[in-house]
Amino acid sequence: MTVTLEVRDDVGTIRLDRPPMNALDSAVQDRLRELAEEAAGRDDVRAVILYGGEKVFAAGADIKEMRAMDHPAMVKRSKELQDSFTAVARIPKPVVAAVTGYALGGGCELALCADFRIAADNARLGQPEILLGLIPGAGGTQRLARLVGPSKAKDLIFTGRQVKAEEALALGLVDRVVPAAEVYEHAHAWAARLAKGPALALRAAKESVDGGLETDIDTGLTIERTWFAGLFATEDRERGMRSFVEEGPGKARFL
Repeated sequence: MTVTLEVRDDVGTIRLDRPPMNALDSAVQDRLRELAEEAAGRDDVRAVILYGGEKVFAAGADIKEMRAMDHPAMVKRSKELQDSFTAVARIPKPVVAAVTGYALGGGCELALCADFRIAADNARLGQPEILLGLIPGAGGTQRLARLVGPSKAKDLIFTGRQVKAEEALALGLVDRVVPAAEVYEHAHAWAARLAKGPALALRAAKESVDGGLETDIDTGLTIERTWFAGLFATEDRERGMRSFVEEGPGKARFL
């Protein structure tokens, strides 16, 4: 399979495996959507890692496949492409991208679907679609601008330039840079820590932040308030508050 889901210690790893560069053709896109939906629904998956292996995250779309498509074909495919990436972005659990080597075009857009990005010190990220006479089509114009701001996003999209890990960190495109051999280890540690947390509260936090970014602040505050009040009906809220009172902060064990 070109994309797999492996589960260990409540952490699901969605692994791209299409040598040599993990090009994101239609089959990979469709498989990503299937596994994102599976990870979202599985009780034994409480956090998710996106990973392309030790050498490369994903170097982008399959250009040969795209070149053969005419306008009507891409009108249909572009919706399916976005739906695949949106399925990853909407996994209602913490998601971290472990970025090694190249994360370009669709690869960069896939990393943008995560909640947190850990990059190897040899990583290179970018949106080079403009060099093909195109623009990003898997969410790059939207998620990148929301993450780093419009002017920085336009710089990357207008020029198509690649940025190394340290510049990506300075831009806010990635959240941590570690030695290449340690990327997956750091990603798993981040995911495993959150996998022990209160699943419904983590879902509420993610949906409140993401939903609020897509609307005005008053609507965002309503989303937050609704989730906040609703969590008072959960066992995890009772466990967390009881532990805080009896044992002090940070010692609760959640279901």
